[in-house]
Amino acid sequence: MKELTTMRLTVLATSDIHGHVVPIRYVDNAATDYGLLKLATIIKQMRREQENTLFIDNGDLLQGTPFAYYHACLDTLAPHPIVNIMNELHLDAFIPGNHEFNYGLNFVGRAKRQSEYPWLSANLLKEGTDEPYFGKPYRIFAFPGGAKVGLLGLTTSYIPNWEQPVNIEGLSFESATSAAKRWIPVMKNTEGADVVIVSYHGGFERDWNTGEETEEQTGENEGWQLCREVDGIDVLITGHQHRRIAGARIGRTLIVQPGYQGSCLARIDLRLQSRSDGTWFVEESGADLIEASEAQADETLLAKIQQCEKHTQSWLDQPLCEVRGEMRVADHMAARLKEHPLVELINRIQMEAAGVDISCTSLFDNLAPGFGPKVSMREVTANYPFPNTLKVLRLSGRDIREALEWTSAYFHIANDGAIEVNPSYLHPKPQHYNYDMWEGIGYAINVSRPEGSRVEELTYRDRPIDLDGQYDVVMNHYRASGGGNYRMFRGKPIVREVTVDMTEIIAEYLTKAGTVHARTNNNWRVYG
Repeated sequence: MKELTTMRLTVLATSDIHGHVVPIRYVDNAATDYGLLKLATIIKQMRREQENTLFIDNGDLLQGTPFAYYHACLDTLAPHPIVNIMNELHLDAFIPGNHEFNYGLNFVGRAKRQSEYPWLSANLLKEGTDEPYFGKPYRIFAFPGGAKVGLLGLTTSYIPNWEQPVNIEGLSFESATSAAKRWIPVMKNTEGADVVIVSYHGGFERDWNTGEETEEQTGENEGWQLCREVDGIDVLITGHQHRRIAGARIGRTLIVQPGYQGSCLARIDLRLQSRSDGTWFVEESGADLIEASEAQADETLLAKIQQCEKHTQSWLDQPLCEVRGEMRVADHMAARLKEHPLVELINRIQMEAAGVDISCTSLFDNLAPGFGPKVSMREVTANYPFPNTLKVLRLSGRDIREALEWTSAYFHIANDGAIEVNPSYLHPKPQHYNYDMWEGIGYAINVSRPEGSRVEELTYRDRPIDLDGQYDVVMNHYRASGGGNYRMFRGKPIVREVTVDMTEIIAEYLTKAGTVHARTNNNWRVYG
């Protein structure tokens, strides 16, 4: 009888880095305690200390900061510095996230060709086939003693509900659960995988402790379903929701999620035991999250991307225009309760670019600084961090009312009677970008009323809006696709598309203007 043996395997995982490489805030270059270069120091140390180690990135790596944008859109000939970093760190596999497709398939192809590691996604398919777009969607790792560990990659299938069709042309999207049911038996029965790790750029649609639904079952997140319906998953690495999860379990499956922006690294420790027939199983498993703040940025990698960083900084410092009046955002909640000059300006830029007189936009996060007296590209990218383009939809007055009712759910009356952010817009991740503010119509939102009946005083050109009338409205392509569960926008006629990135549209507008004035027309209000 073969002697029983054990081995230890350490799996390191990152997710949702969103272009945060150098530990700084690009709005003011202030130091931060997060970023890929900080995690790189920890990853290198772990790999020196641990004999059997894997490193996996779970997607949304290549978008999210000016550094990422510059090297995706403006410096398209040089090797991508973030891919180079992952090459240097000997990344074992990359699972593409939804934001990898923001810059189109030409960019995806360029990044993949440069990668010295495989891109794995079993449910992103070549259109009209069952063939994974990126090739074989799994990888089998053989370790001393004969243990085989299989890694399967999966991506949220909800991408078509957000992304511009041209950016995903030729792709089709299968349910992650369906793909896992098809491929895990291949990994186990054909390839002989003893242990199965699934890395899924998606999150949980239910509370992992109680099974209670935490969101509408759209298919965006299938983590709970994967664990409950797919046999043989020992470890499920998740992302997309920007949560911090370590050591929790759904059934027998260990689950992790390592935050976002390079704030922490997931460490998964597996103790494997061999059987008498030579196969192996997970005898013991656990996980924790290691904070990026515990490390200094890796100096070697920092030196290698210094020239790339210098080019980004030079681009960000390009002067564009001057501002007369106050356009800084001192209080983000106040800017969502009463029209702010920055929001009005963005809406008016969208209206001019699209040639219509109704627009909606968001204050995307609580980091947007607004514009100071002198505006550079740095301020533009800080206030508009997403690579959005614009679409004009033809909507009925009823669609507009429904959209305003939906957006009004962002607010909630606290016990003390104050208006606050609805907790559902803060957890599992902040969704400030799903609250829209409109220009070209007049309206009031009464938060004291029940959701679905909060919109009052809805007008267009000083007359009550015609619910059966037709109106052309400009918005970003994410919202136009129904992103944020704005179902009333889905399938509506697209009158016009403005395919230039909004960052460029804003920069061109400001440059031509030379001077902009901070003003609002107070066409809407929120009260309770």
